[in-house]
Amino acid sequence: MKKETYFENYPWWIVFFSNLVSIAIYLIGAYIIYQIGFIWLILYLIFIGILEFRLIKWHCVNCYYYGKTCAFGKGKISSIFFKRGDLKNFCKKQMTWKDIAPDFMVSLIPAIIGIVIIIKDFNLIILSLILILFILTFIGNETVRSHLACKYCKQREIGCPAQKLFEKNKRQ
Repeated sequence: MKKETYFENYPWWIVFFSNLVSIAIYLIGAYIIYQIGFIWLILYLIFIGILEFRLIKWHCVNCYYYGKTCAFGKGKISSIFFKRGDLKNFCKKQMTWKDIAPDFMVSLIPAIIGIVIIIKDFNLIILSLILILFILTFIGNETVRSHLACKYCKQREIGCPAQKLFEKNKRQ
């Protein structure tokens, strides 16, 4: 049986590509939302900031990669701002779809707004951005997670609530 390998610190190109997908999703979403007003853009950016803060404050501090370079570089970032948590707490909570719903809203909200915009007044740029947003959200994120991040993750071997959630859905 082949032993799975993992990275102690992920190579820079994986961190770059993983973040590139996320940042592209954020920028496309921001552009679409900006079409309905600057205040909505600010609220969207605050929402993204809250999600990122929640991740590095409450999850990354308990991860194997705290202080190390994970696939997204957030283990290092977390260690700069927050004290180390307990590795046992990473898997304490069972993750459900309700827990990751806010993450999906990062793409869903701009997509809905974009659809309303193109129904109201057709705009090829917005339509193209919605399509790119869906591709990045589903294919881009799946590629990053399955082929780059999770595949080489030591925390996955130790235990990961997100992996348990997605594996459960693959079996059904």
